[in-house]
Amino acid sequence: MTRTAAPVSHWAGRACAFALLALFTALAAPAAAQPNEAQPSLPHEALEIATRSGVVVLEVEVARTPKQREIGLMFRTLMPERQGMLFDFGVDQTVYMWMKNTYIPLDMLFVRADGTIVRIEAMTTPKSERTISSGEPVRGVLEIAGGGAKRLGIAPGDRMSTTLFGK
Repeated sequence: MTRTAAPVSHWAGRACAFALLALFTALAAPAAAQPNEAQPSLPHEALEIATRSGVVVLEVEVARTPKQREIGLMFRTLMPERQGMLFDFGVDQTVYMWMKNTYIPLDMLFVRADGTIVRIEAMTTPKSERTISSGEPVRGVLEIAGGGAKRLGIAPGDRMSTTLFGK
């Protein structure tokens, strides 16, 4: 009879050790990023887009550093209609974007240094790892709510004006 007590005690000790190991691992691991906690709100500025039907005014966050551009709009769950994020690459270059960890559909507007919109990738797929290319060297990318370019009448050839693009 004492033989049965030993295995129970042995397994109980292992279970306790396993529970302590799991607790330690959970406490030592970095916390998973929560929606809207990946990147604090960046400085905002006004951005104007001259379209065929008039001027559209947006309020945008500007991502200038490599880390800000890397995080972008990841983990955000909401993008108001006339807001967005402008990615400043500092120099003209072909850029490649994706939607990994981005929970909302976006329109990506690829913009030359003179402010001309060269291409729009509309209604990107949330969480997709598909590479989206600018197709040519650009200075920046503006991300707005998915479908926003069409709703606001923004098209390739339209011109942006902001501190980044000669305002």
